[in-house]
Amino acid sequence: MNEVLPSCPKCASEFTYRDQTMIICPECAHEWDPSVAEEEDQLSIRDSNGNSLLEGDKITLIKDLKVKGSSTVLKVGTKAVIKRLVDGDHDLDCKVDGAGNMMLKSEFVKKA
Repeated sequence: MNEVLPSCPKCASEFTYRDQTMIICPECAHEWDPSVAEEEDQLSIRDSNGNSLLEGDKITLIKDLKVKGSSTVLKVGTKAVIKRLVDGDHDLDCKVDGAGNMMLKSEFVKKA
């Protein structure tokens, strides 16, 4: 019996294999359980223009934002890179140029 296994969700490799309940990709070493849906795949976050945002995307601020607890203001056009997507009010965990790591709301950014 030849079982048809899904391609790797991280690198799209078709050379996956089963190890008990897990499926493993030999190319990127990603392991996942196909019976459990991953939270990352279910989380859909969109920018101010309606574009889907993913981890690693480069974004740009569309509005001046005050940094809470500081006198710093992030200006329009400031660039950032999304480190991870989070479920909550501030749904983007980013590394902002010149300001470091912080959480941003997706409604105030656009995909660069």
